[in-house]
Amino acid sequence: MEYYFDNERPIYIQLVEKFKSEIVSGKRKQGERIPSVRELALTARVNPNTMQKALVELEQEGLVYTERTNGKFVTNQKEVIEAIKKELAKQKVERYLKDMKEIGIAQEDAIKYLQELGG
Repeated sequence: MEYYFDNERPIYIQLVEKFKSEIVSGKRKQGERIPSVRELALTARVNPNTMQKALVELEQEGLVYTERTNGKFVTNQKEVIEAIKKELAKQKVERYLKDMKEIGIAQEDAIKYLQELGG
C-alpha cells in the first residue's frame, strides 16, 4: 500500500482514515490479521508510536480488535463496518454538495450531475 500524507492534519488521523477506507472497501478482509506495528510503521515510513496511536483509535471505534499474543485483526462485525461505511459515504456526499454550492450549483443540479456522470 502507498502512503501519502499532507501537512494539514496529524499523520495518525490520516492513517486512521486510510485504514477505515481499506476495511470498508474490503481491501482488508474481515478477520484478517494486521501486520505488526513495526511492520506497518516501516511500510508507511512513520514513527511506530504514530502507527500505534492510529491502531488504538481504530480499536476504540470497533474496526480492529486485539487477540492477546496473536496480534491485531480486522473486526468480524459486519454491522460495525457497514455503519462506518455509511458514515464515510455521508461525509463525502456532504462535502460534494458543499463544494457544488460554493461554485453556484444547486443541490438538485448536483444530484443530476452525479446521475449523468456516475452512471
